[in-house]
This record gives sequence, C-alpha cells and structure tokens, in this order.
Amino acid sequence: MNVAVTTAAEGFPRRAFTVADIGRMIEAGVIHEDEKFELVGGDIVMVAAEGLAHERIKSALTVAISRALPDHLTIGVEATLRLSDTLMLEPDLAVFPKALFQRSTTFVHLDRGDAQLIIEVAASSLAYDKDLKARLYARHDVREFWVIDANSRSTWMHTGPNGDGWSSIEKRGPDDVLTPPALPGFSLRLGAID
Repeated sequence: MNVAVTTAAEGFPRRAFTVADIGRMIEAGVIHEDEKFELVGGDIVMVAAEGLAHERIKSALTVAISRALPDHLTIGVEATLRLSDTLMLEPDLAVFPKALFQRSTTFVHLDRGDAQLIIEVAASSLAYDKDLKARLYARHDVREFWVIDANSRSTWMHTGPNGDGWSSIEKRGPDDVLTPPALPGFSLRLGAID
C-alpha cells in the first residue's frame, strides 16, 4: 500500500493526535491497520519496511526468547504499545506480563515499569532508535532496552532507566553472549545466527 507522506514544517503548529484518535482512524479506514507508523508526541511518524538482515535477527530472537519466557510473561512481536495518550510505539520485540493482553482493548497499554525488555532491530533507523526511542523508553521505565544494528550485529544494552536516560549503556559485539536479567534461561550470540 502506497501512502502519501510529507516532512513536517518545523516551527508551525500541528495537530497532536492521541492514541484514541488513531484507534478511530483505523476503525474508519482512514489509516489502514497494516500501515507501519508510530505516534510520537502526537505526531504520526512513518516507519520503514525491514530488510532480510533485520528479519533474520528478529526471527532468531523471537524463537530464543519464547523458549526462555517464564509463565507470567509473553512476547509481543511488533505489538503496538500505548505508553501514554500521545505516545504509541511498535518495537520489534517486547517482553511484558501476559495479563496486559486481558486488560487492553485496541493496543497493549503499558504502565510504567510493565515492560521487562524491549528490542529494536535497526538498519536505517539506528540513530533514531539509539537517541529518541531510548529516551522515550527510559522515560516510561522500561527495565531493559536493546538496540541491535542489523548489519554489524552490535547491541547497545540500556539498563537502569533514569528520567530521559539510562544509568548504564553497554555496547556488545556479535560474538558476545546476550543475557537479559528478566529471562534467566535466555542466552544468544548474534554472530551465531545463520
């Protein structure tokens, strides 16, 4: 589906959309439910399609995380997460309590601290994910946030959310073993993915 997009005119007022507005636009067919976008500060931001390297890493992570999940947690693959009235993100992977599926209606509604682990696999969006998205996830008390470069297979592991930042950001290489505290049975080397 081809959708017309434009670059925002900086300095001019724009209408700030809410998550409720987005839900109504999807119901009315104004926005197709398969369109890839996020809501950031009330702005609708289009998201690029993923390439093969991105899909390969996301697939391997999904399988490995699914095997290590404790009973009370679930994994959302490209689940639309509602973090506030004007913030709706769609990370590649998110680990959060299963109970959130029962209490949410249109989108997964995360309260502060609900997300145990969020992973963004990036190629063209690497700077956006490491900067703006890292700040947004810290602000909403995501316990751990990873940004994975799909091309180099490097990982930036963010822990200890603190305001708009993180108390620790560690860069790991493709041969380092990734082990998140929320998933004791999980370990993976990105360099080992075929």
